[in-house]
Amino acid sequence: MSPSQLKSDPASRDPAQAHTREPGGDTAKADIVKLIPALRAFARTFCRNPSDADDLVQETLMKALGNLDKFERGTRLKSWLFTIMRNTFYTRAKVLGREAPGLEDNVSDDTAVAAPQEMAARAHEVQRALQKLPSHYREVLTLVAILGESYEATAEICGCAVGTVKSRLNRARHQILQELGEEDAG
Repeated sequence: MSPSQLKSDPASRDPAQAHTREPGGDTAKADIVKLIPALRAFARTFCRNPSDADDLVQETLMKALGNLDKFERGTRLKSWLFTIMRNTFYTRAKVLGREAPGLEDNVSDDTAVAAPQEMAARAHEVQRALQKLPSHYREVLTLVAILGESYEATAEICGCAVGTVKSRLNRARHQILQELGEEDAG
């Protein structure tokens, strides 16, 4: 055999160099690395969150490199990787559907419920401000705003005109807001 025939004949290649042309060799791994940007772009079609997309790419790469010996020569590496990614995503979706962890927002740094001590402190502030009101303002505010009575019913209970109820309610509201520091005096 001539030296030029040795180079072109796959059976006569040097075994030390043969692994670089096989699917599990360095060439295939280098081709996979070149396809990472395409994998990231494809992962973004599945995942809105960039970090989830990166996780999907990483899992796809791990599966691909672990099963590189199963890659069939003559097929497109990109299609093979995309198929692994799609199947990985759908498997994840099935598992997450069964686990049902809740809303994505609840997993973030934000708490779903406000701290109860803040509401309790605010309720005490409102209660103190209500106690500082003159009794006729407090009575009207309690009947209309808290108990939900109509202006007419409140006027009848208090023994005054409907206009007086509206006036007292407005003044009571402004005084409470001033007391709570939420409205400028004046």
